[in-house]
Amino acid sequence: MTSRRLLSLDAFRGFTIAAMLLVNNPGDWGNLYSQLAHADWHGWTFTDWIFPFFLFIGGVSMTLSLGRQAAGGANKPALLARLWRRAALIFAIGLFLNLFPTFDFATVRIPGVLQRIALCTALAAPIVIWFGWRGQLAWIAALLVFYSAVMLWLPVPGVDGVVAAGVLEKGRDAASWIDRMLLAGHLWAQSKTWDPEGLFTTIPALCSQLFGVLAGRWLAAHIDAAERTVWMLLAGLGFVLAGTMLGVALMPVNKSLWTTSFCVMTTGWALLVFGVFYWLLDAAPADALRARAATLARPFVIFGMNALFLYALSGLVVEAIGYFGWHAALYAPVAALPLSPKAASLAYAVAFVLAMFAVAWCLWRRRIFIKV
Repeated sequence: MTSRRLLSLDAFRGFTIAAMLLVNNPGDWGNLYSQLAHADWHGWTFTDWIFPFFLFIGGVSMTLSLGRQAAGGANKPALLARLWRRAALIFAIGLFLNLFPTFDFATVRIPGVLQRIALCTALAAPIVIWFGWRGQLAWIAALLVFYSAVMLWLPVPGVDGVVAAGVLEKGRDAASWIDRMLLAGHLWAQSKTWDPEGLFTTIPALCSQLFGVLAGRWLAAHIDAAERTVWMLLAGLGFVLAGTMLGVALMPVNKSLWTTSFCVMTTGWALLVFGVFYWLLDAAPADALRARAATLARPFVIFGMNALFLYALSGLVVEAIGYFGWHAALYAPVAALPLSPKAASLAYAVAFVLAMFAVAWCLWRRRIFIKV
């Protein structure tokens, strides 16, 4: 395993968290450019890349980190306990964000972005620690087959009471039924009958993280960096093509259901985008090119060094702004600019990202890196 920290991974993580902050904080949810909003149901946009990228990055980081810890003599049960403690802390932070500021336990949404990251980390940990790459690949295949079989062939009652199998519509699919059975009253407030970060759809999301684990193993392989990059990019193209074909032949690409096609296709895009970062920042043979790329990517690296903290902080800030009714006052000066409604909404989001970058820069400048 490699012991060198990958600048490209920090930059890719920073790119992802910056994109997440951008799409999560528009000035006006009614005025969004199409690529800065999730697809309404089937289909995908740039925004739908972001969460799979984060899980993929988590998988790569897990492989590289465990490799360094194993080299330091840590035993496997100790590694598992450490990862589970981290997952529990991430889950608790996510639940706290959902509770803040009212702390209404009777209706709190239990699923969430951080909660899904925590569950994927906890479930991936034993697979990563005790299985080699063949075993990890077998787990991915088995989990995706199981998930697809349940979604396509298990008859379940929809919100309309009609029992059917393979109905991939809002509130009528098997994953929604399972979530209502287990988390009734604690699902996404905008739907109440299904949740985009629900329990059952965490299974294919786990596979997105495990694909990142395999990518991390590839990065640690003892081969030339240029060859490693080429194969990563070719694999990315293959995954995008395979995901597109699965979207036609098996299940539509759908982020809310995290369908098998969505899992495979977004893994392909993650490999392509990360492959570009990796080549420019870590693998390019020309020192001048890597140095120039490092300078341009520094804002992303600064974001990436405290990614989870910045996400949690942004959530607290947004909830506080909403609770105290400050959003209209903050957005009014931006809305008054000579911009179209969509452009004004985007300008507010950019300003929010820049405000979070100021926090990230202060932490980076003082060498403060808040690890969860």
